[in-house]
Amino acid sequence: MKKKKRERNNVLLQGPNDLFIGLNVILCRKRRHRVFSFVSAVSGCLLLLLFAFSVLTPPPTATDHFLPHHFSAVRKTQAVESNYDKVFQVPASGGNLGRHLWSSNQSKFYYGCSNSSKSFQSANMKTHPNRYLMIATSGGLNQQRTGIIDAVVVAYILNATLVIPKLDQNSYWKDTSDFAEIFNVGLFISSLSRDVEIIEELPRNVAKAWVPRSMRVPRKCNSECYQTRVLPVLNKRHVIELTKFDYRLSNRLETDLQKLRCRVNYHALRFTDPILEMGKILIERMRMKAKHFIALHLRFEPDMLAFSGCYYGGGEKERGELGAIRTRWKALHKSNPEKVRRHGRCPLTPEEIGLMLRALGFGSDVHIYVASGEVYGGEETLAPLKALFPNFHSKETIASKEELAPFSAFSGRMAALDYIVCDESDVFVTNNNGNMARILSGRRRYFGHRPTIRPNAKKLYKLFLDRNNMTWDEFASKVRTYQIGFMGEPKEVKPGRGEFHENPDSCICEAKGVETSQDQTPKDYEHSKERKDGVEVSDEQEQQSLEGDPDWTDIDYSDNSGLFKELPNADSSVSTKQGQPEVEAFFSD
Repeated sequence: MKKKKRERNNVLLQGPNDLFIGLNVILCRKRRHRVFSFVSAVSGCLLLLLFAFSVLTPPPTATDHFLPHHFSAVRKTQAVESNYDKVFQVPASGGNLGRHLWSSNQSKFYYGCSNSSKSFQSANMKTHPNRYLMIATSGGLNQQRTGIIDAVVVAYILNATLVIPKLDQNSYWKDTSDFAEIFNVGLFISSLSRDVEIIEELPRNVAKAWVPRSMRVPRKCNSECYQTRVLPVLNKRHVIELTKFDYRLSNRLETDLQKLRCRVNYHALRFTDPILEMGKILIERMRMKAKHFIALHLRFEPDMLAFSGCYYGGGEKERGELGAIRTRWKALHKSNPEKVRRHGRCPLTPEEIGLMLRALGFGSDVHIYVASGEVYGGEETLAPLKALFPNFHSKETIASKEELAPFSAFSGRMAALDYIVCDESDVFVTNNNGNMARILSGRRRYFGHRPTIRPNAKKLYKLFLDRNNMTWDEFASKVRTYQIGFMGEPKEVKPGRGEFHENPDSCICEAKGVETSQDQTPKDYEHSKERKDGVEVSDEQEQQSLEGDPDWTDIDYSDNSGLFKELPNADSSVSTKQGQPEVEAFFSD
């Protein structure tokens, strides 16, 4: 009885417990349902916000890859660091590429040879007593240099006495220097005395008796052109002045006339002693810092970018700033930035130059001398290049203001200092195909094929666009492949191709199996540093030489009349309409 009563009490006690547990289960389920509903609502809101953000945010454009550092410094730095860490990690070392970075192993087989042949008539045999040629050059220092060189050859063609050329004092650079303040007049006259008679100014009796007749000849006028167009006027008037004289002589002349060009350019046309002495100081200071150094002609100034018509991703600010500068050249048509870049006509950004050099094997310990004016974007634009190459120098950083004072007010003299350092550098890197780049490329070919790197911008631009989708090794390998034919090696350019001052093939001889003119020998080359360029190149390289290079020598600030039109090639025809508008060379430095 007692047992049954106990069991009945237990059942009664369990009833309330089960009810309590059941209620707890129900309450817990309700709480979980509420929490789940809340979480679902929050997740839905987040998804809607994410969708709205993705719709309203514009997609990234390809030009972001060319965005200069100063346009978006924080975003650019974060993106670069992120990509470098994951895939595109740029090494500090240039690596071991199995080749010599600072010289060409083929250069010893070539040397400069500019002596005249036995059939070349001397000045005292051919100069007419009553023919005087005056020249007014145009543009900046190196553009004027081409005019001076060609003026000597034209005087020889016309059997005339050359009056020391007038330098352009009215161009964009507003440099008031005259010939004697930049070039050594005495050496210029004496070293060419066998070729052309040169005087400093017209004799007084001549100046009173004959008023100079001003003329302007077509671009790239050949010997026949000068003899048919200019000589009759010279015979009648006795004194003529050829104005805006730059690129007015054909690339294609007989060999002796080409060699005369070389004698003028590489031997007779020398800077004044003060400029040479300051240039020597700059070179010595670079040599104190490193056994070898690179000279970089950066050419990333606002006027350069405006003229090229390129776009670097800076938005309306960039378009407005560069567009305003571009209006200075009335003859320029509206630019197509993407087309210009596809054709390889845009200067690389400082960062891209740095990446190219690292891919070619130059490590972060390499010293770089930068020849440049005001860089667009200033220090922020230069920051990525300086991060890759911390040993970054310019004439302003290795010389004091007091030392540069005699030159700093004159753009031509400052450009001459950069010219000297770039010429003496172990490796010269050019970021455009303007006058200084062409003149120095030819000079370095003549004096031993010293390495001269010109970016293959037509190919590299696509590579820079896609660089974050590949490893550094893949990127570097492609850079080295694309740069074949753009490194200043012998036989990169076919004879007669390009501009003669860039490719002076008539003045470069092979050391073996080739007779040199007169008494010039490879031994002479060792003492005077002289040299030749030959050929054989891929179809692609030839095409770039012909049509891919930007013709940055054909615009002038001061002559804006008419539309942008090319004159007929005077090599094939000497007939040119007198009224045709001309466009003058601008980018010298």
